[in-house]
Amino acid sequence: MKVISWKVGLLLLLSNIMILKTKAQKMATLTKQEKSLAGISATTATGKLDLLKVQLVEGLKNGLTVNEIKETLTQLYAYCGFPRSLNAINTFSAVLTDRKANNIKDVEGEKIIQNTVKDKYEQGRMVLEQLTQTPQAKPAPGFGEFAPRIDAFLKEHLFADIFASKVLDFRQREMVTISALASMEGVESQLQSHIKMGRNSGITVAELEALSAVVRQLVSTTQANTLLKNIDRPTLAVIKPDMMVRISEIEIFPEHLETYKAILEEEAAASLAKEPGVIAIFPMLQKEQPTQVRIIEIYADKAAYEQHLLTPHFKEYKTSTLKMVKALKLIDMESLDQETMKAIFKKLE
Repeated sequence: MKVISWKVGLLLLLSNIMILKTKAQKMATLTKQEKSLAGISATTATGKLDLLKVQLVEGLKNGLTVNEIKETLTQLYAYCGFPRSLNAINTFSAVLTDRKANNIKDVEGEKIIQNTVKDKYEQGRMVLEQLTQTPQAKPAPGFGEFAPRIDAFLKEHLFADIFASKVLDFRQREMVTISALASMEGVESQLQSHIKMGRNSGITVAELEALSAVVRQLVSTTQANTLLKNIDRPTLAVIKPDMMVRISEIEIFPEHLETYKAILEEEAAASLAKEPGVIAIFPMLQKEQPTQVRIIEIYADKAAYEQHLLTPHFKEYKTSTLKMVKALKLIDMESLDQETMKAIFKKLE
């Protein structure tokens, strides 16, 4: 009887451990909506409108409302500037127009209210105190004393007018901001501040790590590492062990050369714009024999290459140029010094 009781107790203990582990794993995982907010923010901040379009459609499919996305794009003007915010808003408008033309009905969501508080500076100051959990002097020391108008804009427009809308809560807003700042160069100080605000708003370290994965996928490993470094998580190798470098040697029938060049140029541009895993597709022609085409192809890893083969633009390129190709040879290369890959095109900037 004692043996049975001991076994039952052990089973219950193991069961409880598994339940707690499962709950912890669920808490560490971003919801589909949160991933979409992060993806929309990252691609807006970097101006990658082709990728943004994909993220917007995905966000609507994942349950984000029209107003939640509008509010995200509006908030981002304060972090990545009006040009990027307006470009993103125009892209979203075009997406909605296209979906409406295809009889897709999207949920408008909670109404975006107008902020009618008289003392907006004080309202914003109190919001900032809540986010930072630190008393906020009036004006803000340093930049606020030096340029009082920017302090007023920060409090009255961002933390009052924008944050007054309840379409997104503080936690969601900080996810948006952190994803954007982590995607941009030269704003690490602001990223550090918002990581603290995010933690105060209920974002866990595991969730911040999950946000870095979105940044890595849509922006770069380097930018993802900026976030990982600031949450004391191991950074990731920029050059993956299975990075693919390939030279395609192609001979084109002379009568098809001009058509082939146009199709190849379009495919290469689409691949670079739409696929984060495509590092380079660089076509060249031999000067003395222009029908001899050489393409340098660099993919982040084997998975990125395999994904590239499945894209509509590559399939279109392959089927439309098949009759134009006289000979094809694929040569896989190995880099002698992978670290130099990071600086390969730096001098062109």
